[in-house]
Amino acid sequence: MEVDSDSEKTLQETLRERELDIRARILLLEKEIAELEKKCGVEGSSADATTKASEVDMSEFKAPEWSVPIRANVMNFDWEKLASACQFDVILMDPPWQLASQAPTRGVAIAYQQLPDVCIESLPIQLLQTSGFIFIWVINNKYIKAFQLMKQWGYTYVDDIAWVKQTVNRRMAKGHGYYLQHAKETCLVGKKGADPPNLRKSVASDVIFSERRGQSQKPEELYEIIEELIPGGNYLEIFGRKNNLRDYWVTVGNEL
Repeated sequence: MEVDSDSEKTLQETLRERELDIRARILLLEKEIAELEKKCGVEGSSADATTKASEVDMSEFKAPEWSVPIRANVMNFDWEKLASACQFDVILMDPPWQLASQAPTRGVAIAYQQLPDVCIESLPIQLLQTSGFIFIWVINNKYIKAFQLMKQWGYTYVDDIAWVKQTVNRRMAKGHGYYLQHAKETCLVGKKGADPPNLRKSVASDVIFSERRGQSQKPEELYEIIEELIPGGNYLEIFGRKNNLRDYWVTVGNEL
C-alpha cells in the first residue's frame, strides 16, 4: 500500500507533535521528582541538580567538523550499506536497555525510549566488523544479556572498564540502586578476529574517574582510551547522541 506525500507529511507532523508532548511531560515529571526529593530530604538531590546545570544547551549545538553524524532509527537503518562502505576497528554502543521494571527507581528519570532485548539483539553487528573490538555499556540487570550478545555477534569478552562517577567537588557521585547506592557504570569490552595492525596494548587504565554529566552522557575519557588503543582507526558509535559526537567517528542514532 502506497502512502501519498501529503499523508506522509501529516504523519510526520503528528509524530513530531507527540514527541514534543512526551518530552514536555518528561520535563514536568523530572521537576516533580526533584521537588519530592527536596521535601523528603533524599540524598543525591543536589548532585542531580548539578548534573542538570552541567547539561549542554543543544539548541545552539554545532557538530565537530570532522565527525560523521547519521540521524536514523537504528532498528531500520541500512546497516548493510554502511558495512559495504566501511569496516570498523571499534564499535561502541550504549543500548537503551529496558529496565526490569517499567517504573523508574526512585529519583531516576528516563529521558529516552527503552528497547526490549529482542530489538537490540536483532542489530546486524556482525556485518560491520570482521575483526576488532566492541565496547558495550551495560546496566546491572543486563550483564548476562550483554555477554550473550557478544557471543551471538562473534565476540569474546576480554576486559571491562569501570567509570566511577564524581561530583564537581571530586566526591563520589552516589545514585539510587535497588540494594546499594550506585556510583559507577561498566563498559564491557569484546574482541573478534585478529588484532588490528595499529593496536597499542596497555596504554590506559581500566578505571575512569570522571565527573557525572547530563542524562545518559558517558565520559569523554572512554573515547580517548579507544583512540589510544587503536590510533587512526575506523570508529563507530551506535545509539549516539549529540553530546557524544567526536571528530573521526561515525555516529548513528535518532537523537542527533
